[in-house]
Amino acid sequence: HPPPPPRGDLLEVPRTLFIHFGIYLGENRVAHLMPDILPALTGDRRQIQRVVTNKRIRVDTVEDFAYGGSILVNHMDRLFEDQVLGSEEAARRAEKLVGATAYSLLWNNCEHFVTYCRYGAPVMLVGLASIFCLGLAPSTTLPTIFIPFFLWMAG
Repeated sequence: HPPPPPRGDLLEVPRTLFIHFGIYLGENRVAHLMPDILPALTGDRRQIQRVVTNKRIRVDTVEDFAYGGSILVNHMDRLFEDQVLGSEEAARRAEKLVGATAYSLLWNNCEHFVTYCRYGAPVMLVGLASIFCLGLAPSTTLPTIFIPFFLWMAG
């Protein structure tokens, strides 16, 4: 196993249609904003019961956060080089928000949470980047625009 990242590092777990983000708090704990839709990706009831509690910023183990995926550390830092807050500041911001924020795929998701904590401003780059890099096509438009819209309407 690689050594744990420093407290306050931004963690990313690439998924099939999205990337899940969190802030490492130390002692194998990650603060992240998780919607109820993530556990729908598995049929394992034990895993669902362990992971699902609500739609707020929560703290889980690194293993539960990663959900079996590989973890990228501070991958977004290259985009925000001049805006990276100190690692301790990022961790403190994350800890202050634990349990406090409702989830919105469009306006308040896990990417907004980590960019606020690590860079000082909530930003969503991943969905928009797929449109700019890959063009406005069904493969990019559907996951980036329509799925969040319909989930927002359903919520």
